[in-house]
Amino acid sequence: MTSQQAAVETIACDSPDDEEDWSSAKLPPRRRARALALQALFELDATEHRLEDVLQALLDDSDLTASGEEFARDLVTAVVQEHEPLDVKIQEYATAWPVNQLSLVDRSLLRLAVYELTIGKTASAKVVINEAVELAKLFGGESSPRFINGVLGSLQDTIKA
Repeated sequence: MTSQQAAVETIACDSPDDEEDWSSAKLPPRRRARALALQALFELDATEHRLEDVLQALLDDSDLTASGEEFARDLVTAVVQEHEPLDVKIQEYATAWPVNQLSLVDRSLLRLAVYELTIGKTASAKVVINEAVELAKLFGGESSPRFINGVLGSLQDTIKA
């Protein structure tokens, strides 16, 4: 197993059935693209692998459509470019934990969702938050969905005001 595969395995669910569920065609295409983006961001945060190598390896193993691949690629590239301002925004709403002390999954997921809420704006806030919570259920720890929902909900309240 390569270190890249090991990094991806780290965020895969414990049960083989769970792993099949997140990657199956039963999930909405954009959620699969976001799951792939989350995996890429996780690996990039955990290793010193190159962005293009990480994306290409994940995309080669995916069953995403061309538009799904483009969406995932655009998300990852943008989040990597904007990670510093995204971390500042995350710290503003997750005050109890320094960003560098968040779990890799939670940090990667928050960067992705905060990007979509504040910069990307390609989906409604309700959709972005729901997708982030669903991905937190699949890839995060037991308290991840509640934590992700709380941070993103607070950010959304501020955006609305």
